[in-house]
Amino acid sequence: MTSEQFLTAALRNPVNRAIVDELDRLGLPDAWLVAGCLVQSVWNVLTKRPLDHGINDYDVFYFDPDTSWEAEDAVIRDLAARLGHLGVAIEVRNQARVHLWYPGKHGLPYPALSRSTEGIDRFLSGNVQVGIRRSADGYDVYAPKGFGDVAGMIVRPNRTANFSVANYATKAARWKALWPEIAVLAAE
Repeated sequence: MTSEQFLTAALRNPVNRAIVDELDRLGLPDAWLVAGCLVQSVWNVLTKRPLDHGINDYDVFYFDPDTSWEAEDAVIRDLAARLGHLGVAIEVRNQARVHLWYPGKHGLPYPALSRSTEGIDRFLSGNVQVGIRRSADGYDVYAPKGFGDVAGMIVRPNRTANFSVANYATKAARWKALWPEIAVLAAE
């Protein structure tokens, strides 16, 4: 699967396209639509399921040096107002502040990031290490592990400092129930 094939399939889900377009209009710094909503849209295209099958939420990353909760909350509320008509859950996170709350919530280290793509690099599984955003000439696609696991429907652990075997197993089990075609590689 090429970057263009991935992008074409992911954007067949009109919600993905609407979010990316709104992020571009809003002009959030270093903003990306990331992870499961993209990969699961592609899996749904590959398996001929409804485009929104199994998608819990749509994850947005951005990077703003203002790490206050108030600033992030203002962005969350603004995007909810702008995109509420879509009727989907949108999870918005300022990647500049994840290190402030992640250890307390998950009990795992999370060194500070310097850009949004570093947050993508830390996802639990390699297949969801993807992000898209608008650019001057179309779209930027970030996929440090490529698209082989997406196209092959393979879920593979991504062992980073914040990797959790239990969280990986929970996520993989949910996906396997929704897409029985996927191959889940054990975390241990």
